[in-house]
Amino acid sequence: MVLVVTLTVRKAETAAFHEFERQAARIMARHGGVIERVVVIDSRDDEDTFKEVHIVTFPNADSFEAYRADDALRPIAHLRAQAVVSTVIWVGRAGLNYTQ
Repeated sequence: MVLVVTLTVRKAETAAFHEFERQAARIMARHGGVIERVVVIDSRDDEDTFKEVHIVTFPNADSFEAYRADDALRPIAHLRAQAVVSTVIWVGRAGLNYTQ
């Protein structure tokens, strides 16, 4: 299972966002999930937010749902709430590797 996740993040809360992501990645790993790639989309200086695109993999939908239901996310949910304005998730699957 491959997720393409676009997060809109408040610039002023970048540290809180990074702390949430570090802790969430450890929790995710317990369920077989990995943040494979992060792409930062810089914004103009006069904008209050920026975007990050994450490519995330899980072994299957059940493991993804187990991650989302993990009680260990509760103590750090406030970090995400203060930093993230919006989230868009596309669920897909691995495609061809055109470089091989």
